Amino acid sequence: MNKMTLTLFARTPVHVGAGNSVGAVDSPVQRERHTKIPIIPGSSLKGVISDLWNDADFNRTEKGKELFGEDDQNADAKAGSLLIGEARVLAFPVRSAKGMFAWITCPLVLRRFKRETGTNFEVPSVDDKEKEEWALTFENSSVTLDKKVILEEYVFDVLDQAPDQKIVEEFKELVMKDPVWSGIEKQLVIVSDEIFQHFCEHACEVVTRIKVDDATGVVVDGALFNLEQVPSETLFYTTVLSAKAGVLEPLKERLEEEKIIQVGGDATTGLGFCTVTCKEIS
Repeated sequence: MNKMTLTLFARTPVHVGAGNSVGAVDSPVQRERHTKIPIIPGSSLKGVISDLWNDADFNRTEKGKELFGEDDQNADAKAGSLLIGEARVLAFPVRSAKGMFAWITCPLVLRRFKRETGTNFEVPSVDDKEKEEWALTFENSSVTLDKKVILEEYVFDVLDQAPDQKIVEEFKELVMKDPVWSGIEKQLVIVSDEIFQHFCEHACEVVTRIKVDDATGVVVDGALFNLEQVPSETLFYTTVLSAKAGVLEPLKERLEEEKIIQVGGDATTGLGFCTVTCKEIS
């Protein structure tokens, strides 16, 4: 089976809505139920990518039909051969007291990424007796201050343990076309699974949206709501598969030509624009 990794590097905040309110947030983002880490459903991604073949120059050619199938109104309706999984967070941006911000990841996320992509690096293991407030950084880190990392209001002790340099090398190759990502080795921090989960759950942006009545100059009744957004500079990844040989090549070519895609809602207010990169998996 042909397989490749597809990464989405958020240039702007991303909102893929869950459709129901949670507490004070009227429109939360979709999350994994068991980890509460934000996701982009495979159905959403497939719809966005399929739409690239609806342009005048790419109108449902044979390649498009092979990838996404025929609709139900066609007598020859069939499913496409493209399989797209949900996009998961690989690196999440968090405010840092030094270096402006850090990208955090954790052992669970790294194990998942390694399992799904077949990459060869050593996932760091920290003694279970260690407290949660630990961090691992790489050489020449720009977010380390006196052997500590300060993320939001939390202080983490940087362990002397050196994580596998192959992690940084693998991460660098995932987003080759975005200059912001080029400093990943200086800003990448590995934290515990629990801390990563906490930041992914509580460090997303919540903005207030309103609609003002032109006649009265005040908010229209019922038009005040809170919207949750995954912050810009978040890195998502997913795997794309096909049982047929040669099917993924036209998809890769089209995405490399497009370079930026928009996922989720509120495109007209600038949300969801992502740098997209494809990498083949041997």
